[in-house]
Amino acid sequence: MSLNSIELFAGAGGLALGVALAGFKTRAVVEWDQWACDTIRENQRRGHPLVADWPVVQGDVREWIRGVDADGLGADLDLIAGGPPCQPFSMGGKHKAYMDDRDMFPATVDVIRRLRPRAFIIENVKGLTRSAFHNYYQYILLQLQFPELGRKPDESWADHYGRLQQHRTARKRVMQGLTYNVTATLVNAANMGVPQRRERVFIVGFRSDQDVRWAFPRDTHSLDALLHDQWVTGTYWDRHEVPRVARPALPERLAATLNRLRGLDLPPTHAPWQTVRDAVRGLPDPREDGDTLVLNHRLQIGARVYPGHTGSPLDLPAKTLKAGDHGVPGGENMMVRADGTVRYFSVRESARLQTFPDGYELHGSWTEAMRQLGNAVPMLLGRVVAASVAEHLLTATIREKAKTTPMPVLVA
Repeated sequence: MSLNSIELFAGAGGLALGVALAGFKTRAVVEWDQWACDTIRENQRRGHPLVADWPVVQGDVREWIRGVDADGLGADLDLIAGGPPCQPFSMGGKHKAYMDDRDMFPATVDVIRRLRPRAFIIENVKGLTRSAFHNYYQYILLQLQFPELGRKPDESWADHYGRLQQHRTARKRVMQGLTYNVTATLVNAANMGVPQRRERVFIVGFRSDQDVRWAFPRDTHSLDALLHDQWVTGTYWDRHEVPRVARPALPERLAATLNRLRGLDLPPTHAPWQTVRDAVRGLPDPREDGDTLVLNHRLQIGARVYPGHTGSPLDLPAKTLKAGDHGVPGGENMMVRADGTVRYFSVRESARLQTFPDGYELHGSWTEAMRQLGNAVPMLLGRVVAASVAEHLLTATIREKAKTTPMPVLVA
């Protein structure tokens, strides 16, 4: 029993890779950026198995959906996944929301309306939940819940929002049609095993006729478990073969937490947060000439500390990797070495922090590759969410088939 998907705003393919790992067969991958498309095509040329049969469409999602056979492409479509451009809502962007030409949520709703998938997964930045965007965020969720109740010509988004609110609260809805049960969750990727503290919003919807009850997967990793491994048992340092004399001093600010952890009868049930040291384990130090026999592992010089940009310590998950304004990354893309000095992460190290496979090549210069990674969804996080959605879709399919399958007659 196979499942299929379409990926919008695919970028370098982080979410799409996770969806593929969850068992979905990709019908189309849509992305307008040349460099990101070249990354996917380069990995197809290299024979990477996860992307080998992806139909890559380079272009604007709005133009693409107007030109496709919606009935054909959308026939029995299980999933639409994607991360609309985050710049309208990002703390590092212009945060102009609906006034930003890059706001692609209306296009996303249009694709869902035309293709009618059984489910969708949409990822975006934490900034979407800021109080300044509260009404627009709720407006996005209502559009996804009722995609057929579209915006009228010359209707403002605020008026459309009011009409959607009235429709949702009406005792007898005039229009049933295509509706989705929508759940929005703010997630820290570190809590799912990603070696990066990356907070993102996931909006997941199931078509109402699927009768699915869904909740976001529970956390699997925790800071408590990491601190327990580091400062109670010491297994973290032993695993990395860090001698006692080379281990950092116990942070004073964690004294109360560590006293609590030492007093536990049983260790924390979660797995420990994954750290920068965990992520880069086994990689040689990058060299400026790139001659390390490791893909995308060249040293980029020029890293420096300045206010607000201090880099990521080795023994915690990395700070959020950023694409940066015009592709110029800040200190979030730096590593703090054990001796306190800093250097930029190589592209390969950053790819590991985003849980991309080591054999997956990022196309373009260091700056361009880092921009793609900064915009990406961690592959592992995408797989966790997509696998949960897949499980519920398959359960719904089995349940529906059981209704139409005759019960066997038992003969005595």
